[in-house]
Amino acid sequence: MQQNPVIQADRNSPLVPVISLSLFAVASGFLMSLIPLALDARGMSHDLASWLASVFYAGLLGGSLISARIVGKTGHRKALVAFLISVVGTVGLMATIAEPAVWLAARFIAGVAVAGVFVVIESWLLMADTEKARAKRLGLYMASLYGGSALGQLGIGMFGTEGAMPLMVVAALFSAAMFPPLVIRKGQPQAVAHTSIHFNEMKSLPAAAYIGCIVSGLILGAIYGLLPLELEAKYSHDQVGALMAIVILGGMAVQPLVSWLNSRVEKSLLMALFCLAGLLSIAMYEIATVAAGMMAGLFILGAAAFALYPVAITLACRDLSASKIVAAAELMLLSYSVGSVIGPVIAGEAMSVEGGLMFYLVICFAATLLYMLVSTKRNRSRGANGVDAALPVDI
Repeated sequence: MQQNPVIQADRNSPLVPVISLSLFAVASGFLMSLIPLALDARGMSHDLASWLASVFYAGLLGGSLISARIVGKTGHRKALVAFLISVVGTVGLMATIAEPAVWLAARFIAGVAVAGVFVVIESWLLMADTEKARAKRLGLYMASLYGGSALGQLGIGMFGTEGAMPLMVVAALFSAAMFPPLVIRKGQPQAVAHTSIHFNEMKSLPAAAYIGCIVSGLILGAIYGLLPLELEAKYSHDQVGALMAIVILGGMAVQPLVSWLNSRVEKSLLMALFCLAGLLSIAMYEIATVAAGMMAGLFILGAAAFALYPVAITLACRDLSASKIVAAAELMLLSYSVGSVIGPVIAGEAMSVEGGLMFYLVICFAATLLYMLVSTKRNRSRGANGVDAALPVDI
């Protein structure tokens, strides 16, 4: 069995990863909406947007295969700094060279580095002693990620989409995310033997966890990469930024509810309920006759879309020892990345017809709803309800 020196759940502090993640999320949220909106001003086609999204997630896929080994050799703090330096370099490259090939290469490299950031932060926070503590920390992680992402959307109105200035602001924010691990040297997980998950153990992880992560990638890849273009057809750039912020605020607002429900409701059933909410949100968006109804639909869409991943990853990690948490986080990120690579390409093709993006999201939510309901029934017939026993919260 392969072992690398990595992790101990020994009372590590969530302070560093949460502060760093918050700054990272502001920069990332700004950049994800900026990229598709900035193509015209730089003489590049809108058709490039779906490929930039897919190549980024292809890098995320590749990075998810190697990140755990890097963390094992360097430790969480040093690995986080190294990955963030790589992200800053790619943004600087995009700011100085406006060529499709350069942007595609930069986004791929950024995807590899961002995968490392996520594996470091997720595994750092998941190194808790109890299932409830993990759920609470993951809720904090998701709230920081989506709160920062929502705040980042406001950068479009503040700094615009033209010239090098918006990208330099993004690079500065990514650089600021390096300060917490550089300045605060205590609180990271201590090095112990980290055990890889072998193929037989991969098969034993719940299928619903894999499906939840893949569908999360299918949906979020399309939302991040293409929803700004869908909204741009009807609204100004400033309005697009505000509407994207509403979507992500929905994802942030739902995280306390996800954390509370995670240990009380069967996880496959919980994912089914959020998929149903996603379908209802799209109906609200499509039939809304006033702005408030449309914004409410986008808010609930964000809540439904961003709830799937934390439920799926806690399901995957539920019965694992601390030594296998990094490998599980890497595996779930790999599953998410597979969906994220495919999603923008399929959704991009769907956008060739009016309303195509929303139809794509309906298919994703509806198929997952049916699967999770079948999974729930199967679990109950086997006497496994997927609800964690009540444990004291310890963060």
